[in-house]
Amino acid sequence: QEGMPQTLTSTSMFTPCGFSPHLHTSKEDEQGGLIFQDGNLTSASLDALIQHLIPTTDYYPEKAYIFTFLLSSRLFIEPHELLSRVCHKCIEQQRLDDPVLDKARIRKFGPKILQLLTEWTETFPYDFQEERMIGHLKDMIHRIAPCDEAYWKKMNQLLQTLNQKLATLSHGQEGIVKISAAVSDKLVAFKSKPPSIQREILSVCSDPYTLAQQLTHVELERLSHIGPEEFVQAFVHKDSLDGTKTCFSEQKKTSNLEAYVKWFNRLCYLVATEICMPAKKKQRAQVIEFFIDVARECFNIGNFNSLMAIISGMNMSPVSRLKKTWSKVKTAKFFILEHQMDPTGNFYNYRTALRGAAHRSLTAHSNREKIVIPFFSLLIKDIYFLNEGCANRLPNGHVNFEKFLELAKQVGEFITWKQVECPFEQDPNIIHYLHTAPIFTEDGLYLASYESESPENQTEKDRWKSLRSTILGKT
Repeated sequence: QEGMPQTLTSTSMFTPCGFSPHLHTSKEDEQGGLIFQDGNLTSASLDALIQHLIPTTDYYPEKAYIFTFLLSSRLFIEPHELLSRVCHKCIEQQRLDDPVLDKARIRKFGPKILQLLTEWTETFPYDFQEERMIGHLKDMIHRIAPCDEAYWKKMNQLLQTLNQKLATLSHGQEGIVKISAAVSDKLVAFKSKPPSIQREILSVCSDPYTLAQQLTHVELERLSHIGPEEFVQAFVHKDSLDGTKTCFSEQKKTSNLEAYVKWFNRLCYLVATEICMPAKKKQRAQVIEFFIDVARECFNIGNFNSLMAIISGMNMSPVSRLKKTWSKVKTAKFFILEHQMDPTGNFYNYRTALRGAAHRSLTAHSNREKIVIPFFSLLIKDIYFLNEGCANRLPNGHVNFEKFLELAKQVGEFITWKQVECPFEQDPNIIHYLHTAPIFTEDGLYLASYESESPENQTEKDRWKSLRSTILGKT
């Protein structure tokens, strides 16, 4: 199938930054090496795109263009190199090397270049963790500052805001409780002992509504650390024109994105652990019903990521095989939720619900109604397919800007969502539990499951035996 994957171009998803999805006709115009189709920029050489980013005395690029280009240009050129080229062109075009500067001219240009640098630092602060970036930025301002005292003040403000933002982000990263690995297969041995060794979720929080709110806290906190560029950097390949050099060969700058996926996996395993832990069938059924209610509250809040993690945890084999336990559960509510998250038709039901939440968010009056937390691994998958399904460059070597508009549309929507302030009061006790409660590995889950409801067939019996000997050291 040529062109865009079907589900991605769904025009009913709102388009951030005022892009209108366009229909194909063959009307093309060219301005300064930029190819337009029906007023939309579709392709250009990298040089022309860089030129289009650069303000002059009487031109400033559209906000939407700035975001789209800064987001996707990193597939071709590293941010520090891009900034270096922008600065060089400004110096040349505004004759900032002349022994006597044209003050009147620079006073027209100054506010515009400052505005561009401000937008860059605000939207992609992680780019400025590099000394070279700060160097280019300072150099630019030093050149224009002699023409207007106010530019110094502007620069200090910009650097201060940037430093605060970076400090908050890195502090947040450290502040996120280090997720404890699956340390707890030995917990199985405690099933017969008094429960004081292992607290369980219901003793920490027995109200589904509260737990859903605390999960939403964790989700929004973690989302706030993900830089928009991480979505693109996750897929940086070698650029064919560059030969061997990969952009960002030093490290994949996607650590927040990866940490967020780890959190999702942890929540799946935590749900499964909590269900397999209790020795009595009635208690296990109670835990399942509790999580069904939590999941439903997550759905109502617009927290689809926690919702999906909870459903995935309940659908893990060690949990789903507990037939006697499930027979005690009122499952109607569970089936409704499962239906919402059914993968059929490329998650058609979920995408419909997400569009509903996105729409509600657009017209919302309170932060409570603004919450949209997408099912994250599907979002990454969509962006991955968009990236794989369309070439970065056209056969003539031009940059395929149409693809980048679509990329910016998806990432832009995500940025809007991740900026929502969490309206719920935080409960440190519950949040700490969510991050630190011990969880079983897959083997531990199976063992706990067999200890709860005996194996049904030979395969399960053999597995139970081998798990007992490896984990419990019993024969």
